Amino acid sequence: MALDLKRVPNTPGIYKFFSKNKIIYIGKAKDLRKRVSSYFGRSFKDRKTQQIKILTDDIETFSTNTEAEALLLEQSLIKENLPRFNILLRDDKTYPYIHFSMDHKYPSISMKRSKHAVSKNFFGPFISAQAVKSTIKDLQKIYQIRNCSDATFNNRSRPCIEHQMQRCSAPCVNLISEISYQGDILSSQNYLSSAGKKTKSLMIAQMKKLADQHEFERANEIKKRIKSLDILYQEQSFNSSLISVDFFTCVSKLDRTGICILSVRDGKIRGTKTHYLKGNQLHDIDNLYQSLIFSYYQNSFSLPKKIFLNTKPRNISLIKQAIKMKFDRGVSISASLNSHIRKVAKLGRLNANQVIENRINQADKFSFAIKDLISKLALANKNLTIEGFDVSHHGGKDAVASAVRFSSHGPEKNMYRLFNIPKELSGNDVGSMKHVLERRINKAVMNPLPDIILIDGGKLQLEAALGIFLNQVKKPPMILSIVKGSKRVRSTETILSKDGIIEMSKDSSGFLLLQQIRDESHRFAISNNRKKKNKSIKQSSLDNIKGLGPKKKKDLMNYFKSIQSIKSASVDDLCKVSGISIKLANEINIFYRS
Repeated sequence: MALDLKRVPNTPGIYKFFSKNKIIYIGKAKDLRKRVSSYFGRSFKDRKTQQIKILTDDIETFSTNTEAEALLLEQSLIKENLPRFNILLRDDKTYPYIHFSMDHKYPSISMKRSKHAVSKNFFGPFISAQAVKSTIKDLQKIYQIRNCSDATFNNRSRPCIEHQMQRCSAPCVNLISEISYQGDILSSQNYLSSAGKKTKSLMIAQMKKLADQHEFERANEIKKRIKSLDILYQEQSFNSSLISVDFFTCVSKLDRTGICILSVRDGKIRGTKTHYLKGNQLHDIDNLYQSLIFSYYQNSFSLPKKIFLNTKPRNISLIKQAIKMKFDRGVSISASLNSHIRKVAKLGRLNANQVIENRINQADKFSFAIKDLISKLALANKNLTIEGFDVSHHGGKDAVASAVRFSSHGPEKNMYRLFNIPKELSGNDVGSMKHVLERRINKAVMNPLPDIILIDGGKLQLEAALGIFLNQVKKPPMILSIVKGSKRVRSTETILSKDGIIEMSKDSSGFLLLQQIRDESHRFAISNNRKKKNKSIKQSSLDNIKGLGPKKKKDLMNYFKSIQSIKSASVDDLCKVSGISIKLANEINIFYRS
């Protein structure tokens, strides 16, 4: 049916796209008509937008006073309706809280799960059960609160092991008064509700007050707790400047998006949460962060003082306004990472990448990389094969060349080949490459040529390869060379073809695949060059010298690099090699002099 976009107002608000009376997408806008109309223009849209455009048969809008109001309404309606084209951070599980059983004479501390806190005796939510357990353990070290069940408490006749470990004051056998224990409960709740430094200052003030009142035993007990608190910070804090900070890290690769959220309190990572989303959601980074932030924070208690984002959205102020409106509290949001927080940010990035790695297999990685190359190089063949060539020699000797083969399934090791280079070409990289490629062409009848030939080398090697293939093959494969960057720094390489430099993003999957093929051909060539060199060492004139075993022969060759250098070395020079005595050095010298 035709959609009447003229009835859409030019106001902030939310819009709903319907398909057969079912909501398929909910969005928000500063100007509803302008935003909604953008979906139905003639310009090319991404795959998701194209699908929304095709499926939508009705639109419904709702105006708000501000864009911030629209954002809050949008997030609420997405959670309620779960439209198929929205970013859905589905999380129906309950959240862990710290619970105090305040209906008991001597309250216990424990972990309880709930979708929402049901009373003031719940503190949270925490991101993970591990974070709750860690916090409860900390509270027990400082305030010695019981964590046993009421049934266990009522049936104790002597203190348990928790008391022996100084984690419980044993109220079950009356080793602490009810008033003192209730004071510890209040202090532990204050600890949860305030920063650690504030807790410490309150404890110091309490200790001084007790000392002034000559209650030295109780003051000494507070002193022990302050010491426990200091030890706790030393054990667990990795950055004491991070008092109340959350890190949101979003990365994308292989058409997937990985998300990691790290919560740091008092210099300790108190919890983590990860999400895995299909598609590259970083294309709409504002929408991604808005969805993450308003699904992550359930109440003002869970809000940090500062939020760090690894990528800067276009409209940070909108998120700030919406947080202030929802929680009646402002939060600092920044995408600038200084040296003090890079360690945590790096950890977040590592975990965000790992989320993607854990969900995809090797075949998917190679298949995606091949598709990326096909797109970048404008190739027609969908089942791409690539062979990488490299030459390795040791001081112009023992030269070998390698050929490795990759497809959408990854490395095809049964198709790897080695080529011995004639002595007259050993050390001549361009001549060696010509020799190898000619031999490869001669084998094309038995082993068909790949779609791409990748050479490790610069312009000279590329021109040599192009000359051979253009002269000898009617339909040659695409010839590429990969040139090492400045000071051989990784990820600064350049891809060359007959038409010049191929522009490719250094973190694209296609570029990384070419880099991997180059590395594999290099590894295969070097390992076989070493085998060839070691074999030549084993079969040399050194074999005729009495007392010279394989180890000493190898040490001599590693030190002098060639037999000729050993022949011309003095006795003193020979003795510099580990394991070569004066007597053995003399025998070597006499052997070659004679």
